[in-house]
Amino acid sequence: MMIDATFWVMISFFVFIGLLIYFKIPQKIKTTLDENINNIKKQINEADKLKEDAKNILTEHEKKISNSKNEVKQMLSKASDEAEKNIIKTNQDFHNLMESRKKSAEERIKQLKNQALKDIKNTSVKIAIESVEKLIKNSLDKSKLDKIYSSSIEETKLALKNKSS
Repeated sequence: MMIDATFWVMISFFVFIGLLIYFKIPQKIKTTLDENINNIKKQINEADKLKEDAKNILTEHEKKISNSKNEVKQMLSKASDEAEKNIIKTNQDFHNLMESRKKSAEERIKQLKNQALKDIKNTSVKIAIESVEKLIKNSLDKSKLDKIYSSSIEETKLALKNKSS
């Protein structure tokens, strides 16, 4: 008989395989691998769900960002329009104020001019009356002087009333 080391290696191999089968090691390995496969499948499914949720959230946020950008554009446009209206209104108010001040100044100048002309006329009349009085005193007697003086005063008053009216 030829029992050598190869024979014993073969026998120990078959015993090892038998022990593996007896203790149901291949089935335990298979169930462990199946459990790992199922866990991996669950994780993949969960990852797919998370991926879909992330896509949905991303699209929602992109819509929100788009809406926000549109709102910002509208707000900027509205603010720009309001600023332009305020500038126009302020400019118009400024021009109206300047126009009223100009009219007021022109009216004041006109009043001052009229007052100056009245003052000049009054002063001219006074000087003329004084000159006439001096001339009359020097050249006429008292009764003629009183008549001329009274009539010239009346004429001057009438002339001033007519001119000032």
